[in-house]
Amino acid sequence: MGGFLLAVLFFVLRVEDWRSYTPAGGGWGQVEERRVEYAEKPAGILRWLTTVDHKDIGMLYGLYGIIAFVWGGLGVLLMRIELLAPDADLMQAGFYNALLTTHGLTMLLLFGTPMIAAFANYFIPLLIGADDMAFPRINAIAFWLLPPAAILVWIGFPLAAMGTGIQAPQTSWTMYTPLSAEQPSPATDLMILGLHLSGISATMGAINFIATIFTERDIDWPELDLFSWTMLTQSGLILFAFPLLGSAFIMLLLDRNFDTTFFAVDGGGGPILWQHLFWFFGHPEVYILVLPPMGLISLILPRFSGRKLFGFKFVVYSTLAIGVLSFGVWAHHMFATGIDPRIRVSFMAVSMAIAIPSAVKVFNWITTMWNGRLRMTAPMLFCIGFVQNFIIGGVTGVFLAAIPVDLVLHDTYYVVGHFHFIVMGAIAVGLFAGVYYWFPIYTGKMYQKKLAHWHFWLTMIGSNVTFFAMMFLGYGGMPRRYATYLPQFTTWQQVATLGALILAVGQLIFVWNIVQSWLEGPLVESGDPWNLKAEGMNSPEWTWFEKRRETALTDGSGPEDAGSARPERGDD
Repeated sequence: MGGFLLAVLFFVLRVEDWRSYTPAGGGWGQVEERRVEYAEKPAGILRWLTTVDHKDIGMLYGLYGIIAFVWGGLGVLLMRIELLAPDADLMQAGFYNALLTTHGLTMLLLFGTPMIAAFANYFIPLLIGADDMAFPRINAIAFWLLPPAAILVWIGFPLAAMGTGIQAPQTSWTMYTPLSAEQPSPATDLMILGLHLSGISATMGAINFIATIFTERDIDWPELDLFSWTMLTQSGLILFAFPLLGSAFIMLLLDRNFDTTFFAVDGGGGPILWQHLFWFFGHPEVYILVLPPMGLISLILPRFSGRKLFGFKFVVYSTLAIGVLSFGVWAHHMFATGIDPRIRVSFMAVSMAIAIPSAVKVFNWITTMWNGRLRMTAPMLFCIGFVQNFIIGGVTGVFLAAIPVDLVLHDTYYVVGHFHFIVMGAIAVGLFAGVYYWFPIYTGKMYQKKLAHWHFWLTMIGSNVTFFAMMFLGYGGMPRRYATYLPQFTTWQQVATLGALILAVGQLIFVWNIVQSWLEGPLVESGDPWNLKAEGMNSPEWTWFEKRRETALTDGSGPEDAGSARPERGDD
């Protein structure tokens, strides 16, 4: 892996013009005058392997994110089927634990973060009037670190299936020591290395987004849209959180392979150190994932409410407040570890306080819809679904922030239900709103609206049935991360599995709708498919789309090319 990174560095240093498609060679600080040329993109697979266009890279991130979403979804379906009965033997407990481990890591780091990067790469330059990202080639490198990262995270399953004697990682997504330090499987080392690569990718992307918004924008700060504000805040969180996680991964690998004792009690370390390091990343990670969907909702919801977002400045300030407060709440995951009660109280106070800026956003969204001219399109429905699920997830989080309640519900299914109301019920639902809202831009076509509505209702019904059932299991004392359970939990486990199957059907409809509409959907008939101009709600990316469409019609390439990512760099 070190050799691979050195080869990448060598290639980057040999590139003379970082913004062209054709490497001129002869890098290494040559001082002669350079001539900038924008060569035409190559065709076919070579185009996608060599592109530095922000729109192409956004599409690659989106495809990667959907593949990870399918992998993680299939894994959790197998787990839920296993939990239909207390002693079901669909799989061995070790395989269940391996699915549990990779499901969490996949959905958080291989689906959530890259899917957000897909929207950000494609649309932030359009929203701020930039020609491209500040560092296009670094942008491409950040993406191409992700496929090997996914392979390393998932490789334990094919290695085990081939009879190598290597087991897939069984550490849970939190990788608590001493379990993660003592588990002998080499696949665990590969998984940690893959996660480290994904963190490097996210950090490179964060630097790029910060540099782009600060240096490439063609608008003043008061005019910056809320999606860009949330991406800027998210990128700042990544810069502080991910390097620490990378350091913890290195220490864990050293403990596993070189007998160091960072997390071993007999050598002066301890498991509590891992929890502090992990959760200092782990809780800001929740806001790293939820802030950009909040920005999407703040951008999309007013378009279909017929009025501007209520309290724009307060939403911006609440975004920044969440970014600051998110680093002061990590130890509420550790109330049951025996830490000093005075420290626990301070973290409880901050954990409850962070609900205030989140509530500011919710009330602003609701007020924006109040007496508005609501249009119940698929993007608007998913915006409303986001608000509903986020309220439930946020309120249940406030309960867990209270020390007495948390000590009762800690490590039960209640925590799983709360967390999934945020991750699937809010984050994924917010991303679905973005997919449907901008579908005409990146395809030039329109999705099947009836299927999109089916997707919404099945997603909402399935998520609420599943995650409410998990909360009732938690109230009954059902611990999480178990492949078997006592018979008294059977009914609610079966209800949760039924909800998961409903949820899965909705996602199958989503994938079918996207693929079929992309290939055969009706062409959009204008550059303003949502009639935003009539509402006075037009935004820069739709102005760009209209110009692209007019250009495509003028040069005879056809309206189906209006939303593609085929123009040369610099055409924006």
